[in-house]
Amino acid sequence: MPSDALDLTALRSGQIRHLPGADLEDTDLSGSNLTGVHLPGANLVGANLSHASLAQAHLEGSNLMGANLTGTDLRANLWGANLMQSDLTGADLRGANLRGANLMGACLSGVSLAGAFLSGSNLIGVNLQGVDLRGADLRGANLTDANLKGADCGQADFQGARLDNANLEEADLRQANLSGASLVGANLLCADLMGAQLEGVNLTGACLVGTSLA
Repeated sequence: MPSDALDLTALRSGQIRHLPGADLEDTDLSGSNLTGVHLPGANLVGANLSHASLAQAHLEGSNLMGANLTGTDLRANLWGANLMQSDLTGADLRGANLRGANLMGACLSGVSLAGAFLSGSNLIGVNLQGVDLRGADLRGANLTDANLKGADCGQADFQGARLDNANLEEADLRQANLSGASLVGANLLCADLMGAQLEGVNLTGACLVGTSLA
């Protein structure tokens, strides 16, 4: 639980801006104006940040495991953050810095990750069905067993990413960079890879029925 000395009213209203390493576990900050707040290394396990504004916030290395982030503006710095099992339904992550972040078990229904930086992130088994990943940087990300059915991945960068056994059925991968990526056993049924870069890609055992490769 947060320290008694912490003025949550001031934090919610945006009067407090710098709280590195703050303990905000299970704190209700829903609807708060946290634009530009500095919370690197903060403990936000189980916190309620639904519909809050965290645009341009500094949350690098923070622990948001199990947090409620539904409808939250998270166009923030989340480098190395722990977002395991968090609820990100409808969150705005356009252009967010999620390099090295852990998103295993997170709910990503209806999120926008267009232009997001996800290099080296852990997305094993996540459900990204229909998600907007246009122009996202996913270099070296681990998307093993992930569900990207119908996802918009146009111009996304998957260089060196792991997509083994991923479901990419009907995904839009036009002009995506898949150089050096591993798609062993991936399902690319009716996926669109028109103009995609495929140098050194491993498609061993992948389903390419109806896939557009020209």
